[in-house]
Amino acid sequence: MSDFSVKPTLTGDRVLLRPVTEEDAAAFADILGDPEVATFTGIPADEPPLSLDHLRSWYGSRGEQPDRLDLALIDRASGELVGELVFNEWDEPNRRCNFRTLVGPRGRGRGLGTEAIRLFLGYGFERLGLNRVSLGVFAFNPRAIRVYEKVGFVREGVEREALLHEGGWIDSLTMSVLAREWAVHHGCPKTVPFGHASGIDTP
Repeated sequence: MSDFSVKPTLTGDRVLLRPVTEEDAAAFADILGDPEVATFTGIPADEPPLSLDHLRSWYGSRGEQPDRLDLALIDRASGELVGELVFNEWDEPNRRCNFRTLVGPRGRGRGLGTEAIRLFLGYGFERLGLNRVSLGVFAFNPRAIRVYEKVGFVREGVEREALLHEGGWIDSLTMSVLAREWAVHHGCPKTVPFGHASGIDTP
């Protein structure tokens, strides 16, 4: 099992994943300022935005972290940074970690996120030797849930009433994908698990 000290550049058909740098701070400030991003990441509406200095320090120091991997999502057609993908909360003895992703408005609706997640997970399972990758997603984000299921994540639990949003309580779903599952479908499962989690309207 390798750690996350090596920060790779991964190239797909339409996306490029590369290490984040402090020069990305302004682009991430724009993405974090998007109301949809704030809603689905649980950022309180009255929370002040992060300063550019803070973002420069944060993204500039990601390359030094051996226990996490932060890569910028680049739209190859435009060269624009449209999001990020992260492995964190690394549990080395059990070869597992958490996954999170952030896609801004310019990267949505074109399948870039789906391709990027498959590329990122492939690196985690096939190059790093991960056995389990898990995530949490709020139940009022069915678009993200569909993408996660499309690339092989399986719903495995519900954290009830995890977020207070506009006066109502929102559940959080726990989802995961395992190395043995990835070895079969490589991010393209033939069937998408069908279910109805609390707070989700299945179209």
